[in-house]
Amino acid sequence: MKRASTWVAGALLLGATTVAQAQDKTFFWVSHGSPADPVWTYFLDGAKQWGEDTGNDVKTSFHSGDVPSHQEAIRAAIASGADGVVTSSPDPGSLVEVAKEANEAGIPIINMNTPDPSASFDAYVGGDLVVYGTSWAQYLVDNELVKSGDFVWMPVEVPGATYGVQEEEGIASVFEPLDITWEVTDATLDQGEIITRMSDYLTANASKVDAIIGLGDLVTGSIKRVFDQVGLKPGDIPVVGWGNSLDTTQEVLSGYVNAAQWQDPQATSYIALSIAAMASSGIPPGFDVITGALYEKDTAQIYDDVLSGK
Repeated sequence: MKRASTWVAGALLLGATTVAQAQDKTFFWVSHGSPADPVWTYFLDGAKQWGEDTGNDVKTSFHSGDVPSHQEAIRAAIASGADGVVTSSPDPGSLVEVAKEANEAGIPIINMNTPDPSASFDAYVGGDLVVYGTSWAQYLVDNELVKSGDFVWMPVEVPGATYGVQEEEGIASVFEPLDITWEVTDATLDQGEIITRMSDYLTANASKVDAIIGLGDLVTGSIKRVFDQVGLKPGDIPVVGWGNSLDTTQEVLSGYVNAAQWQDPQATSYIALSIAAMASSGIPPGFDVITGALYEKDTAQIYDDVLSGK
């Protein structure tokens, strides 16, 4: 009996050691976003939480739309023999080569936040940006906030970036048949400059703008400050767009924004890293995970509470 007890204790100790060794892996989390962008702090929180929960090392980096820097970060991960890489896509096609290099090195590479089907990622976790764009445009049409012949303004932080391009594709599928026109303008990634540029645009063009679609969290989250600055009241111009920040949840609750898109930022990072870990253990994902929900004033408090950490 004593010998059996000793064997069980030894087996448990060996098992604990094996688990600890299995968890001792290194994953790279690479974002095209800016560390100053509030929504990316939530994506980062999800990555950090996953590392704490699993005991794995998660190396994170932000690249603020700098494609060469982003590519180099992934190549550095590959060169270091990373157990997996989770990355957003800065521009369509920009990560095709580095994804192929990860494939050849046998390193799982999971795409998050901004999809790019042209790259050989092992899986995608995040929203369907074309569907998001379609839903924003359809919301405006279905709620009779825009009609044939109207004009819609679409500010975006980074013109030409994956997220805006794919969102505009979905929007066009709804607006073009209805002869609704639009303009995409550059707002940059600097919050103060965004407010200045958006305010200047509305000062010059408010009379012709029938609706606004914010193609990024920073621009949608700036609507109240911009409206207040140019003398517009909540509801003067209908607004839809992104909603992953406390600024936007509050704008929805106060009527400045009609409907906003939640993308599950923390969960996106957490799930993407989980899939990378699964793939590094030899279990191929073979599937994508689509996240997100469009919310209005009646459910905005749910997301406000999540972002407030309540």
